[in-house]
Amino acid sequence: MLYEISMNITYVYDIPAAGGRQRLYLAPKSIPDVQTVNHFSIEVSPKPSEIFTSHDFFGNDVHSIAFRESHSKISFQMNCEVMREPQKFNHSKSPDLRSMDKLLANQTEISALSPWHFAGASPRLRHVSEIEAYAKALVQPDMPVLDVVTHINQSLHRDLTFNSHATDVHTPVEVAFENKHGVCQDFSHIMIACLRSIGVPAGYVSGFLRTFPPPGKPRLEGADAMHAWVRAWLGPDIGWVELDPTNNIFAGEDHIITAYGRDYSDVAPVKGVLRIAGVQSSSHSVDVRPLEVSAN
Repeated sequence: MLYEISMNITYVYDIPAAGGRQRLYLAPKSIPDVQTVNHFSIEVSPKPSEIFTSHDFFGNDVHSIAFRESHSKISFQMNCEVMREPQKFNHSKSPDLRSMDKLLANQTEISALSPWHFAGASPRLRHVSEIEAYAKALVQPDMPVLDVVTHINQSLHRDLTFNSHATDVHTPVEVAFENKHGVCQDFSHIMIACLRSIGVPAGYVSGFLRTFPPPGKPRLEGADAMHAWVRAWLGPDIGWVELDPTNNIFAGEDHIITAYGRDYSDVAPVKGVLRIAGVQSSSHSVDVRPLEVSAN
């Protein structure tokens, strides 16, 4: 599926900022056989004192900007065209859950694709005994791990309520789990915590979700802003599989990938520091327009 995507993020400050520096995770990734970025542009207003692009450890595109002049407003306008392919994997090669420890122990590489980076605690996701108990109650050691991740995905969709006003980007995973509501970030963090607690490496995916569903299909939750979902490592034969617990589906042509990380802290769309006093407000709009159907 070919998409045209536009996004605007604007911050307004009550008192002008004297300066600042930000890292932007707004550019979709080009991934062989998964996703191709045909065009990408970003406009920053006011014009920053410096801007350069780089790649982080996980291969995400990062735009780093700095402001040395006083400013009371920042606006980021992103536009791109992306071809997204369906997710493909061999269902028949799923190991069972009890074999995951051995399969992980046999992984010796430490590149960005290594499941070791996604097996333990990360900055926003520590071990939570209540989440572990919830996950263990849903599965059995002899279950195929593909069935495990599918069942947890379904269960979280059933047991959590999507509520865009219930949490914010700083809400701890244990609070969102206790209250059983939140947004896509919370659904994803809780699922990652569930999977890691039972020995399945899992990570965070930031991206975009198709705004206009195909005829006869329901509109998906989270389509009005940047979206988040989960990637889980199912052993060396299957590798990484992506699931969306907010909508109880496997990620596919409707999901455009921006960045991979251990949790939200690795891939926050805009993060950095400002020399400022007072408060700020922000607005965020996203439009994902399908242009044509892929040949697959």
